[in-house]
Amino acid sequence: MSIQSFSIDEAMAGLRLDKALADLCPELSRTRIKSLIEEGMVSLGGQEIFLPKHKIEAGDVVEIAVPPAVDDLPAAQNIPLNIVYEDDDLLVINKSADMVVHPGAGNPDGTLVNALLHHCGDSLSGIGGVKRPGIVHRLDKETSGLMVVAKNDMAHQHLSDQLSDRSLSRIYKALLWRVPNLLKGKVDAPIGRHKTNRLKMAIQFSSGKEAVTHYEIEERYGEAMAWVKCKLESGRTHQIRVHMQHIKHPLVGDPIYGLPRQEGGSLLNRSGFEPDVRDEILDFPRQALHAAEIGFIHPKTGEEMQFEATLPDDFLALKKLAKSVL
Repeated sequence: MSIQSFSIDEAMAGLRLDKALADLCPELSRTRIKSLIEEGMVSLGGQEIFLPKHKIEAGDVVEIAVPPAVDDLPAAQNIPLNIVYEDDDLLVINKSADMVVHPGAGNPDGTLVNALLHHCGDSLSGIGGVKRPGIVHRLDKETSGLMVVAKNDMAHQHLSDQLSDRSLSRIYKALLWRVPNLLKGKVDAPIGRHKTNRLKMAIQFSSGKEAVTHYEIEERYGEAMAWVKCKLESGRTHQIRVHMQHIKHPLVGDPIYGLPRQEGGSLLNRSGFEPDVRDEILDFPRQALHAAEIGFIHPKTGEEMQFEATLPDDFLALKKLAKSVL
């Protein structure tokens, strides 16, 4: 149990207790501080305070007790990881296309979280009081590429704030069916859970959450396909996949939002692809989406950090097939 004590000066007088502690204990997230107050782990002059909104006064002595992080429920598993960068506060991972991020129904183990628990071990100081990695943003199982993961509450809070204010940037590479009319475009359409198929997301203008995707064509392959760069302003589930389907340019290989095989084959035939190449493209086993770049401000040092991941082998092979028509 770690116990910290602070004397409140005039500059902090009148602040809410949770706000003051957020300034005094930057290593703890605001959510964690609120929980500790409500659990009776914070006192003023020896008297426990349970209200996060309690106003403090000059001369108050605030004491906060922080229990050690407890082990998370998922088991630590020795699973290989492609680590692009690591320090005491965070990791940048190049996730493979076959890895699920979180344990859940159908995937109780073998996930990125299980791998991180093994890799990080005691370097995890706890997210919300639990010894676990802080997943700032997710990638679908079949989507490969870069993710940033926090090791402690402070890093998790700062990176999550950057995700919210859009200073955490993410750029994806994708192969789309058909060639968009515009070299550059923007899709601004809210996304929510599909009304009848709960496994899917959909454009929901009345009830969806704001979602904006920018795209830019980098290569064209006949009239059949386009290689594009996508930049996210928001981070909704399946966002690029749903937005590209919405503008009638779904991702090659997408099992949920993609084209029927016959329609994709017809496009490839009209663009002059050889039958064996056509079939290989149609058999690509996942959505053609790769998180190629990520940028953020380091939560401790303030340094601007930028990372880029090369395309995985299956994506390189797919792109080679696409280029065969040129």
